[in-house]
Amino acid sequence: MGELAISSREGDELIAIGLGSCIGLALIDPQAGVAGLAHVVLPQAQGSDGPASKFGDLVVPEMISRLERAGAVRRRLIAVLIGGARMFSLGASLDIGSRNAVAVRDALKAARIKIHAEETGGNRGRTARVVLGQGVTSQLALNQRALPGGAGRTGLAGASR
Repeated sequence: MGELAISSREGDELIAIGLGSCIGLALIDPQAGVAGLAHVVLPQAQGSDGPASKFGDLVVPEMISRLERAGAVRRRLIAVLIGGARMFSLGASLDIGSRNAVAVRDALKAARIKIHAEETGGNRGRTARVVLGQGVTSQLALNQRALPGGAGRTGLAGASR
């Protein structure tokens, strides 16, 4: 949780397991064959300690910086969001999954990065997987599926939800 991985090696797998209310944020430059996956835990840092990748309001600039160092071009980055479930039947203000999704969407909008695919919400956990050269998948209770994406060396699979 709160981790961030970047790769430019075809065939590498980036995986975020156990995404309940957390968000798995994949940023991909299909042309450069560079991708990153962050496991976002909380919507805002609000003075909390931890890596930027742990917080929805800090993760996007950190990912962009690392992806650019790996050869990505910011204007080509596309985003895929997975997770953000409502894991407990508590008040709406305690719906961390929804708040995480909103924080990440807001950060992507501020960075002018298009959300290419999203599978968020519900009440069950997921696993996000990015395989460079093959695509992005979301697994919900043993039901893995490819999320829609663009062509390119990173080859986001073109399957629909």
